[in-house]
Amino acid sequence: MKFGVIIFPGSNCDHDCYHVIKQVFKQDVDFIWHKEDRLAPYDCLILPGGFSYGDYLRPGAIGKFSPIMKEVRKFACDGGLVLGICNGFQILLETGLLPGAMMRNKFLKFICDNVYLRLESNDTPFTKQGKVGDVSKMPIAHFDGNYFADEETLKELEDNRQIIFRYCSINGDVTDDANPNGAGLNISGICNRERNILGMMPHPERCCEGILGNDDGKLIFESILKSKF
Repeated sequence: MKFGVIIFPGSNCDHDCYHVIKQVFKQDVDFIWHKEDRLAPYDCLILPGGFSYGDYLRPGAIGKFSPIMKEVRKFACDGGLVLGICNGFQILLETGLLPGAMMRNKFLKFICDNVYLRLESNDTPFTKQGKVGDVSKMPIAHFDGNYFADEETLKELEDNRQIIFRYCSINGDVTDDANPNGAGLNISGICNRERNILGMMPHPERCCEGILGNDDGKLIFESILKSKF
């Protein structure tokens, strides 16, 4: 497969994604500068974490205007796979490719910690290698990870099975205590209706090697590699 990792001014997880794809999974991957206005053929695009444009105004608010985002939108509308991680998720929300918005964490503090996630749906190209109800551990690092949507949108996400990951306890219980940032319905990852776009706040690219003490993030990349589209 051919991957593209988009770099915005302030991206800081771009090399992490590149390393995992190139060195761990041995796949072709390119960096794509945000000012590019054309895309070479790719199978999957990744919008990595970081602080695009310094998070000025709010995370992702300026990044959505980068020239490459027109191509990302076109690529996604044609059925291409798009993965937004942390700030990449925030950019996807700002562009409207995914519904909802991000607010400041409920205690107004930056959170850098490991959290547990429960897999809610495995019928996406990003999660097909997992089982519904599986619990994984992944790191988070964000100030604005409190997912918000109005009640109608939350209901639609539920009805359409677009909630892919929820924050949970180590035993898989979805509780307030397991919710690190106040996100509505404990949401940590969602997809679009067509299921080819995934946005998630946790960082799977930071937990793909045993040397790091955890390789639960492999689920995302192994699923992508086994997708047929």
